[in-house]
Order: sequence, then structure tokens, then C-alpha cells
Amino acid sequence: MTAIDDLESMGIAYEVVHYGPVRTAEQAAAARGIELEQLVKTLVVRRGDDDYIFVLITGNCAIDWKMLRAALGVRRLTMPSPEEAQHATGYKRGTITPLGASHRWPVLADVRVAELQMISLGSGEHGRAINVDATALLDALDATVVAVAAPQ
Repeated sequence: MTAIDDLESMGIAYEVVHYGPVRTAEQAAAARGIELEQLVKTLVVRRGDDDYIFVLITGNCAIDWKMLRAALGVRRLTMPSPEEAQHATGYKRGTITPLGASHRWPVLADVRVAELQMISLGSGEHGRAINVDATALLDALDATVVAVAAPQ
């Protein structure tokens, strides 16, 4: 299943945006024609052996590890290697999205994501993003919304 297939099965309206190579979140936002705050980064975080969670944060933020550990009630979290992230999600790093992932890991969204109307997130492919209503997506993913990021 692709990210688009997943959105269509959920009945969520979306827009696909194609863009060229980018190196930074700022470049990605500009290429997509959006504000940096509307760009949503999907990070896959390891909670334990074969136990991951998708964390959605805005493009102008970074994970606050202390807040994330507290929100999940754990002492230790790690970022998987690129190979492990691909194995856990089906996507290469830089294209990861909870949509159409090979496993339905839980989704945790920073409060800043939930405050937005429209967000743009990865589609599972380089150079292609998906613009979607934030509330509709977070509801469909049964995302937990909590403060887990801080501005960069």
C-alpha cells in the first residue's frame, strides 16, 4: 500500500506536490510553496526491540527528548539506523511517513502540528509531498497529540 492508497482508503482529501532536490527543511518548504511551520517531519523512534513510534513535528522544531520520554513514560529512546528505519517502515529516511508504512506503528504528533489547518508531509518518495488537512489526518491515524518538540 502506498501513502496515496492509504489516504484514499481513509477518505481524506489531499494534494500531491512534486518538487526537485532539497537539502534542508527550509528548502523543502520553499519548494513546496508553504511556510516552514506547515512542513511536517515524520521521525521513527525506537522504544525497544521491534517497537517503534512515528513522531510528527513541524519543520521549525526538533524533538525535545526529555518531553518525548516523559510523554511515552520511558527512560530510553533511540533513533534507528537508516537501514533499521527502512525495515520498520518500508521507507527510506527522508521519505518516511506513517501513511502506507509497512507497519502501523503508533503516531504521536506535537501540539504545533495539531494547531495547523494544512500540513505537508512526506509521501514515501523523494521529491513528492502530500498536503492534507491536519485534523483529518491526525484523527484518521488515531494520533496522540502532546508537546514533544521545541523550536530550533
